Amino acid sequence: MSSQPASAPSPAAPSQSLTEVETYGVERIPDADRTATPLDLFRVAFGGANTFSTCVLGAFPILFGLSFWQGLAATLLGVVVGALILCPMAVFGPVNGTNNAVASSAHLGVHGRVVGSFLSLLTAVAFFSISVWSSGDALVGGAHRLFGLEQSTLSYVLAYALFAVLVLAVCVYGFRFMLFINKIAVLSATVLFLLGAIAFAGDFDPSYAGVFTSSADAATQSLFWPSFIGAALIVLSNPVSFGAFLGDWSRYIPANTPRRKVVGAAFLSQIATLLPFVFGLATASIIATKAPKYVDPAAPNFVGGLLAISPSWFFLPVCLLALIGGMSTGTTSLYGTGLDFSSVFPRLSRVQATFLVGVLSIAFIFVGRFGFDLVQSISTFATMIITCTTPWMVVMMLGFYTRRGWYDPDALQVFNRRQRGGRYWFAHGWNWRGMTAWWVAAVVGVLFTNIPGQFVGPLGDLANGVDISLPLSLAVAAVLFLGLLRLFPEPRAAYGPEGARLARTVEVPVPPITGPGADVEAPAPAAASS
Repeated sequence: MSSQPASAPSPAAPSQSLTEVETYGVERIPDADRTATPLDLFRVAFGGANTFSTCVLGAFPILFGLSFWQGLAATLLGVVVGALILCPMAVFGPVNGTNNAVASSAHLGVHGRVVGSFLSLLTAVAFFSISVWSSGDALVGGAHRLFGLEQSTLSYVLAYALFAVLVLAVCVYGFRFMLFINKIAVLSATVLFLLGAIAFAGDFDPSYAGVFTSSADAATQSLFWPSFIGAALIVLSNPVSFGAFLGDWSRYIPANTPRRKVVGAAFLSQIATLLPFVFGLATASIIATKAPKYVDPAAPNFVGGLLAISPSWFFLPVCLLALIGGMSTGTTSLYGTGLDFSSVFPRLSRVQATFLVGVLSIAFIFVGRFGFDLVQSISTFATMIITCTTPWMVVMMLGFYTRRGWYDPDALQVFNRRQRGGRYWFAHGWNWRGMTAWWVAAVVGVLFTNIPGQFVGPLGDLANGVDISLPLSLAVAAVLFLGLLRLFPEPRAAYGPEGARLARTVEVPVPPITGPGADVEAPAPAAASS
C-alpha cells in the first residue's frame, strides 16, 4: 500500500489520468487513489440513465395501454421501489475497494461470486443493446429528416457500429474517462430534455385515456392490473440493473465516507431518472394520439414516432441526445462487465475482457434488432434482470447487515488470485446458504412472472394475471437466507469482532490461503462507516 496519506488527493497518479488506460482490475483500490466522491457516484449512475434508452422504457406504460396518469403512477412506483432496492448496494464499494461481484464472495463463497459476474453480463448485454438500438435509430431517423439520409439496413448497421466502437473506446480507457463523459452527459442531456419539454408542450395532453376506459369491454378491463404491474416492473428493471455495477464506481470512494451519503447518492441518482422516464411517457402519449401507428403493440417504434411528431428545430437536439445518451448508457453498462470478467478469465486483461464482452454484445444487438421482435426482446431481458438480480441483491444486503458491514479484503480476492482457502472458502469455495436462497428465489420469480403479451411464467396466472414475481422472490430470498443462517450456522471467522446479527455462528478452523502470492502481507479487514 502507498505511504501517501489516505486523505491526500492523487490526481496525477498514472492510473487516475484521464488520457491513460486504467490499469486497475478488480483488486482492492489503494486508499491513495480513492479520490471519488458521492457526487461522482450520482453523476455516473444518473448519467448512465439520463438517456434516450430510458425514454424508451418510459414509453412502455403507453404501449401496455395505460393512460398518461396511470402510466405516471406505474412509473413512480417502479422508480421509487427500484431506487429503494438498489441504494444499499452502493456501500460495498467504499467498504471493500472492489466491485460488488467480488464482494459477494463473502456471502456466496469464493466460487459463488461468479453468480454476480453472470448477472452483470446479462445486464450489460441488455442495456448496452437498448442503448445502441435506441440511439442508433434516433440518429438515423434524425439524419433522414435533416439531410435526407436513406433509412436502409446499411444506415442502421453503420449507426449501431459507430456507437459500439465509441462506447468500447471509452470503456477501454476506464473509470476516469467514463466519469468525464458522464459529467458532460448529465448536464447536456438534461438541457436537451428540457428543450424537448418546450418542443412538445403544445401537443401534450395529460388527459390521454389509454385503452382501459369506462367503455372498454370486460376482457380489456381484466388486463388493467397485469398491464399496470407489468409496466411498473419494466420501469423498475432500470434501477435494479445497476445493482451489480454500483461497486464498480463506488470503489473509488474512500472507505471513511459516511455510509448515508453513499446510499443517498445512489437513491437520488435513480429518483432523478424521472426526467427521462416522464419525457418518454409524455411523448409516447402524444405519439399515441397524433401518430398511433408508431405505438402499435405488434410493431412499436417509439423513436420513429418521436421524430414524426417533433418540430423541425428539434431534429438536431434529438440526434445530439441520441449520441450523448448512447455513450453514457453504453459505457456504464459495459465497463463493469469487462472489469469483472478479467478476473473470471485470468488470461484476459481488463482491456481484453472489455473488448470480448463488447464484441459479444454487438453480435446480440444485430441478432436482436434484425432477427427478433425488439420490444419482446427488451421486455424479456428486463424481466430476467429483475427475477435473477433482485434475490442476489437481497442476499448481499442481508449478508451485509448480519456481518455488521465487516469484511476481510484479502479473503475476498482469493478467487481473483487463483488461490484456495480463507474466511470465505466455506464448502469447497461455495456458500450453499446464500446460493440456495438466490437460485430458489430466482426460480420462484420466473415461475410467477406475468407480463401480458411479453412473457408469462408457468404459474403466472395463479394471481388472476397479476405479476407477483417481485414480492414473492424478495420474500423467498429473505426468509430462506435468514432461515438457513439460523439452522446451519456459518463459521465465526466470517464475522467481525462484534459477532453476528440475526444469525448463529459455529467455531471451525479457517483453511489457510494457499496458492500464488499467499505469503503477501494482507490488508486490514474493512468495516463500513456510519
